[in-house]
Formats: sequence, C-alpha cells, structure tokens
Amino acid sequence: MSSVMQFLQTTFGPLVFIFTVSNLAAMGLQVRMPEVVVALRNRKSLTLIFVWGWVVGPAFGYLITRVLPLAEPYVIVVLLASLAPCAPFLQQMVGKARGDMGFAGALIPLVAVGTVGLMPLIAPLLIKGLTISTWALAKPLLLTILLPLIIGAAIRHYAGTGATKIFPAVKAIALLSTLMTIVWCLLIYGRGMLNTAGSLALLSMTVFMVGMGLITYRFGFGMKQNQRSVMALGMGTRNVAAVLAAALAIPNADPRVVVMVIMWTLWSVVLAAIGAKVFAKQADGVDIGAQASTGSNTLGSPPPQ
Repeated sequence: MSSVMQFLQTTFGPLVFIFTVSNLAAMGLQVRMPEVVVALRNRKSLTLIFVWGWVVGPAFGYLITRVLPLAEPYVIVVLLASLAPCAPFLQQMVGKARGDMGFAGALIPLVAVGTVGLMPLIAPLLIKGLTISTWALAKPLLLTILLPLIIGAAIRHYAGTGATKIFPAVKAIALLSTLMTIVWCLLIYGRGMLNTAGSLALLSMTVFMVGMGLITYRFGFGMKQNQRSVMALGMGTRNVAAVLAAALAIPNADPRVVVMVIMWTLWSVVLAAIGAKVFAKQADGVDIGAQASTGSNTLGSPPPQ
C-alpha cells in the first residue's frame, strides 16, 4: 500500500465525522423554532411526514430490492437510505423550486429526529442478515446527526445574532468537508464506482428518488403546490450523512456499501436540481393562474368555482 493511499484511508474516518457533524450543525443553525412548533401542531403534516418517510419509503425501497437483482451491499444501502429522508441541501433546492421555505425549515429537524429514532429500530428488521444491535446503530446517529442538529438549533433559538455570525464559517466547513469526502472517496473507491456499471445500483437510486418525489408530489392531500414541492424534494432526496454514519457502523461492511452511498450523494444533487427546476415551472403556472383569476375578478367576472 502506498503512503498516499494509507494517508487517505487513515484520514477518511475523521473526515467523514467532520462532514456529518458540520452539515447537520449547518442545518441546525437554519432551524426556526416557531416554524417547528407550527408544524408540530399540524397533525396532517406530521402524519404525512411519518407515512411518506417511514412507511411508504421503506416499502418502496424493499420493493425495488425485490424487483431488481442487486448485490447484497447495494440492497443494504437502498434499505438504509429508504429510512433517511431529506438531504442536507434541501433548503437550497427548495429556494430554486420556489417552495415554502418555512415548511422546509420545519421539515428538516422533524425528519432528522425521525431518522435517528426510527432507523435503528426498523433497519435490523428490514435488512436480512444485518448483525448489529439497535444501540450500535443508534449511537453514531445520535452523536453525529442529532446532537449537532440540536446544538445548532439551540444556538439559533437562544443566540440568533451569534448563529448568523458563525453560520457562514460552519457552512464553509460543511462544503469543504463534503468536497473533500467526495475526493477521498473517488481516490479510495474510484475503481469500485466504475465496477458498479451494469450492477443496476445507479438505476435503483434513480427509481427510488424519482418514484418517491413523484408519489409525494402527486398525492399532496390538500397541500399547496409550494409545500408539495418541499415534500417531494425532501422525500425524494436522502440524508446521506445519516446513511453513511449507519453504514460505517456495520461490522465488516463491504466497501461497495460506502461506494454506493457516495454515488447516491452525487446523483441526488443532480436529480434534485432537475426536480427543483420542474417544480419552479409548476410554481410559475400557479402564479399565472392566480393572477389571471385576480384579473378576472377585478373586471367584475364571477370568481372561478
């Protein structure tokens, strides 16, 4: 093993830790507690988040693994990812989609807490042959996902000015560590990524993300368009930081597990950007319809039924 490769492998673990903690801390610093409180009082929203996130998502992921002939490491990633909705970059994509930023701000912490609480309970039941205890799976999620999110949210709530000042630095660390993690993975696992060609790994990710996005957007159950777009982007993307933390906690995990998680990270950005563009056009259509309706009413026409 070359000294360079040894250095990359030695520093990969600490780098992933920084990547996970900084991304969740940045998410926490953007949390507005009044928005979360409003969301907690909305039983319909809470029900939809739970059903989409931890009933439909895992069921759809399981269906994909039964239909597509995936290797076991890829099955593990699909099933783990099905339990971790909402990517750290959700708010940026919601802005591009012209979605409800307040709803997105409430969705992120609720889903993160749900992931930390439910993934360790459901994963051992969902993934055949997974030899890891609930606590062993929950521990890294608590330390690297929930704790930095709570600390960030607490700083935002109790020291808003301080949160505003430190957010750019935390965000920069998150961005830099994300880019470094991707580079490290390309150097360490690049050959493995090439070897996934023909394995249907990329197809399984695409089917899951696009399918969940379409399902949640189509069946909004009375939600406004700008909220349905948030739900679709949240449930269509995955919290890869949580998936990676869980994957690395599995004893003697196949390297292809990490390879697929990193591939999911990169591909989800591409698909989310496409989805955001589509939803933005949908939002434009809603705005035009509203303006036309307002104009008709102004001219004395009866309101649309």
